[in-house]
Amino acid sequence: MRRMGAEELRRALPWPALEAALERIFREGCAAPLRHRHALPQAEGPEGTLLLMPAWELPGHPGRRHTGVKIVHVLPGNGARGLPAVHASYLLSDADTGVPVAMLDGGELTDRRTAAASTLAGRFLARPDSRRLLVIGAGKVAGALAEAWCARFPIEEVAIWARNPARAAELAARLAAHGVPARPAASADPRGFDIVSVATLAEEPLVRGAEVSPGTHVDLVGAYRPTMRESDGALLARATLVVDTRAGALAEAGDLVQAIAEGAITEAAVAADLAELCRGAHPGRTRAEEITVFKSVGWAGEDLAAAVLAAAG
Repeated sequence: MRRMGAEELRRALPWPALEAALERIFREGCAAPLRHRHALPQAEGPEGTLLLMPAWELPGHPGRRHTGVKIVHVLPGNGARGLPAVHASYLLSDADTGVPVAMLDGGELTDRRTAAASTLAGRFLARPDSRRLLVIGAGKVAGALAEAWCARFPIEEVAIWARNPARAAELAARLAAHGVPARPAASADPRGFDIVSVATLAEEPLVRGAEVSPGTHVDLVGAYRPTMRESDGALLARATLVVDTRAGALAEAGDLVQAIAEGAITEAAVAADLAELCRGAHPGRTRAEEITVFKSVGWAGEDLAAAVLAAAG
C-alpha cells in the first residue's frame, strides 16, 4: 500500500488538476453519507471528537472504482501536550476488491481540496477580473486558500487578517516568500475587496452584510458546526447563496442554521449547490454588482476525488 505524506501530496495535487477533479465528481456524483461524529471522552482535559467521512464511486463509474474514508481525531487537550489538536488520515481502497490502495496525509488532503472547492465555486460566482483578495484567518487552510485564489484569478493584492496580528504577519511573510502578493491587514473590513475568503473557528460574525461592497464574492469556509458562524444573516439575505451540498450545509453550517433560526432567511435562500453549478443547472453570477456567497462545510466526495487524483500520479 502506498503512503503519501504532506509534501508528496502538494506535488501530486496541483491546483488546476485538483479543481478539475472536484468538478468531475460534483458533476458525476458519488455516494457520500453525512460525516459520522462521535464523542471521545478523555481521562484528562476536554472531550475529543472522532469524525468518519466515507465515500465511494458508484457502479457504472468508468475505469477502476474506489472507496475512501477519512478518519479525523479532534483533541483540544493536545495543546497542553505540545501536539496539534487535529490529526487526520485517509484510506483509499479498490471498490471491487477492498484492497487498500493508499494511505494519505488527511490534513494536507483536506486543506487542498477545501481550497480547490472554494475556487471551483468562485469560477462561477466571483467576477473574472477579481484582483483584490482578503483572507480572514491565518491557519493552514487560510494559506491554501490564498495560494489557490491566486492560481485561479489575476490577484494583485492579498490582505491577511487574523485575531492574532503576529500570526497574520507570519502567514503573509510565508506566502510572499513563495511569490504570493500578501501583506498583513489592519482590520477585517471587507469593503473594496473583490473576494473575501474566511477560514476561522469564529462563533460571532466577522463579515457583515452592511459592510460588503456590491460585486464582492464571499467565501465562507469555517463554521462547520451549528454553533459557529462567520457571517451575519444580513449578508446571506443580500447575496446569491450557494452551498457545497444542501444536506451538509442545512444540517451543519452555523451561518445558515443561525440565520434561518433568526428569521433572516429561509431554506429557500439557497439558490444552488455546487453540483448544480458544475452541471449548468444554475448560471452562478449574472450581474457585475451582484453579491455572491459560497458556504462550504466539506463533502466526503471531495476527499475521494483528491485521493484518487493523488494516487494516480
